Amino acid sequence: MTDTIMRAGFEVPDLAELPDDIRSRLTKVQEKSGFLPNIFVALARRPDEFRAFFAYHDALLERQSGKLTKADKEMIIVTTSAINDCQYCVIAHGAILRIRAKDPLLADQVAVNYRKADLPEAKRAMLDFACQVATHSAEVSDAHIESLMAHGYNREDVWDIMAITAFFAMSNRLANVASIRPNREFYSMGRE
Repeated sequence: MTDTIMRAGFEVPDLAELPDDIRSRLTKVQEKSGFLPNIFVALARRPDEFRAFFAYHDALLERQSGKLTKADKEMIIVTTSAINDCQYCVIAHGAILRIRAKDPLLADQVAVNYRKADLPEAKRAMLDFACQVATHSAEVSDAHIESLMAHGYNREDVWDIMAITAFFAMSNRLANVASIRPNREFYSMGRE
């Protein structure tokens, strides 16, 4: 496995030359996780976009959502990132899902085929909806939303599922085209 952060031609920023607020965020992430995720380094090359990206990321993933847990949000990310063939997000968010769900098998199951994963019906409905948004958003109808709501989700939950799926579709494309590599540390996190 290579230690290359991303595709040649996209410069990795000199961390010492980044604006103070971004260096501070990177330091906090590194202290919390024990390493600096490559996505943070790659996106820091354009400070204004870094700030906007992580502001929306945090608004979606860090706030309390109705029925959605933090593990549910990660499950949405892993499932839809697999559809988008995003190695970085499947590996990185798979690690986070293993930790948040306290289940070393779940991330691999949903990354390969969530329909065969050991999931309650409501979680499967959540992922069905997320996959519909990821692959055929123009075809989402009231019936799709009502089906999800029949499983106990409310309109704000539906919005969260939709927004997380859409945000990570963008993230998947950035990671894919720039060929941002997952850090080695992600592969073993939450497996034991």
